Amino acid sequence: MKDLACGCPGSHVRTINRPETDQPKTGNLRSELRQWPTQLTLVPPTAPWLQDADLLVVADCVPMAYADFHRDFIRGRVLVQACPKLDDCGPYVGKLTAMLEENDIRSVTVPIMEVPCCRGLAVVVQQAIAASGKDIPLETVIVGVDGERRN
Repeated sequence: MKDLACGCPGSHVRTINRPETDQPKTGNLRSELRQWPTQLTLVPPTAPWLQDADLLVVADCVPMAYADFHRDFIRGRVLVQACPKLDDCGPYVGKLTAMLEENDIRSVTVPIMEVPCCRGLAVVVQQAIAASGKDIPLETVIVGVDGERRN
């Protein structure tokens, strides 16, 4: 494992191995998260779990609003998260472009909130796909502030 300049253990790349099983019908649900870190700023484009991945680029508020986020979105995907309103999204196009160029990404799903500022994340991903020169399927999913899926 490479040491990061900041030395923060929370920034180290990790794979989380979980058995592929169905979620229990009752009781606590299990996390579907299979990698760390998740914050786009901290994810290196060379992280091993990006290779041959279905990438999930999610706006920070979506998991708070959408109750079945783990089951419906994370399962089977690699997650990176960002906030198009509060983050400086300028570097995100370059970061995502590098991820797409250096890995065989099968698809990209972008869950965003219905609020106008959130659409910036979908634009960032569209720009990164175009800059990568690859033909990668893209799906944008809109979640309402009431937690309901709009499409």
